Amino acid sequence: MRALAYHPFMTWDAVWDVLKWILLVLAAGFIGQFGKTLALRIIERRKRAKQETAPPQEPEHEPSNPDIARIEAQAKIEKKRAKAEVKRLKKLDD
Repeated sequence: MRALAYHPFMTWDAVWDVLKWILLVLAAGFIGQFGKTLALRIIERRKRAKQETAPPQEPEHEPSNPDIARIEAQAKIEKKRAKAEVKRLKKLDD
């Protein structure tokens, strides 16, 4: 084959092979980016559809009476004390 004028070891076949690889890599990058964008759009569409079909979430329970809030707080403190007592007894058994 005829060698290129500026480089004696490079033939037109070698140049064509390099160009094919470059084009292949560019095409793969384009397809990959397009696929990523498509996947993100599909995911977003599914999220929107799921939110539209999902029943509305109920607001968190807030006590309307201060006495109820106090009772709930006391119950929580009592539960923590009981748990600490169980841990203490368990530690003594070991």
